[in-house]
Parts: sequence; structure tokens; C-alpha cells
Amino acid sequence: MDALDRLAEPGLDLLRRVDTLLAAGAPEGHRVWPLLRRMQVLPGEAVRHFLDLRPGPLSGAGHGVRRLVRGYDDVSATLTDPVLWSGPAAEAYAQSRAALLRHLDEGPDSMVGRLESTAGYADALADWIEGSRLALARALADVLRSAEAVAVVAATSVLTGATTRPGSVGPRAVEAADIGARVLAVLSVAYDGAETLLRQWGPSLAESTWRPPVAGRPRYDTVTRVGW
Repeated sequence: MDALDRLAEPGLDLLRRVDTLLAAGAPEGHRVWPLLRRMQVLPGEAVRHFLDLRPGPLSGAGHGVRRLVRGYDDVSATLTDPVLWSGPAAEAYAQSRAALLRHLDEGPDSMVGRLESTAGYADALADWIEGSRLALARALADVLRSAEAVAVVAATSVLTGATTRPGSVGPRAVEAADIGARVLAVLSVAYDGAETLLRQWGPSLAESTWRPPVAGRPRYDTVTRVGW
């Protein structure tokens, strides 16, 4: 359990009230409007979805992927063992073996390179989730202590039966919009971070393309010819 888990119950209760007030409208020109248009979700619902994001599974996935690298290392070691035969078949085998070794473990575009990139991406996402959860927890702690929270709770704890005029907003709409803007701003920054990670890691997560053997002069350095 982290800080966000501990604040989830009171935070979601407050944001449920904020959502109720915002559903009736927010003050014109308030900074919450661009955030609502961008996120396409009310603050309470946004936080409920974000609570499901956990760093643990992604950290575990990164460790699991790295364990696969050992299998590729074993295969590569087998392919580098010398062969005690010669002739056209041996030459063709040498070329195919060299191509397979390149594909398995030679540079970032190889299978091992892609595995390491996948593990790195999983670790980066886990760090992003952990940092974003901490930032959201701090934002919730701040709004729960704020005067705006007191006003929102008071406004939603009684039924006045009052109606709003056409084009107007409900009572305490400014306070609800202020809280909503603070929460959505943190989530907006978090999602910017996720998009940045995808742009950074995307090229190294592409499919590893098979490069066929290079035709031409045999690679005598990889073949042992009997009798030489």
C-alpha cells in the first residue's frame, strides 16, 4: 500500500462530490475547461481509473524478460562452437550461422537487443507509474486539506432544492472547478510522461527483422577446414 492507496477513500469521496457539482457546469473561462476537454473525463472518474495502475506487475515483467536473455546466450554459445568439416555445405552453414548469430545477439536490432529494450521499457513504465502515483497522492492530500474541499462537502451534504438559472452554474462551482483543475493537471502531466516514454522507446520496440546470410566469399574464420 502506498500513499495514494491510503488517500483513495477520502479522495474519491471528495472527487465524487466535485464531479456532481461539475456536472452542473463550471464557471466560464475557468482553467478546468481545457483540462476537461483534453482528458475527456471528470476528475473522480479519472482518479478511479488511475488507481488501477500499479508498478509491481511491470517491474516483474522486466525481470522476466531479462531471464529470457540467458536462453539466447546459450543458443549463441552453441552456434559459435567450431565445426570440423569442410566443403560447400560447410561454407553455406557458416554463412547461415553467422546470419543467425547476428539476428540473435548483435546490436540493438537483434532479438536480445529487443528483449533488453522491452525490459527497459517495462522498468521505465513502472517508474512512471510510481512517480505519477506519488504526485497524485500529494495533490489529493493538498485538496483534502483545502478550504475548497470544506465548501464542496458542505454544498453536497444538504439538499436545498434550489435550481440554477439558465446559463448559470450551481453553488460552489468555483471551488469544485478549482479542485478538479488541480487533480486533472497532475494527471495531464502524468499522461504526457507516458506519451514521452512511448516516443522514446517506440523505435527500439519494433519487430526484429531477419537479415538473410550475405552471399559471397565464405567466412573462413568461422569454419575449421580439416587438413589445413
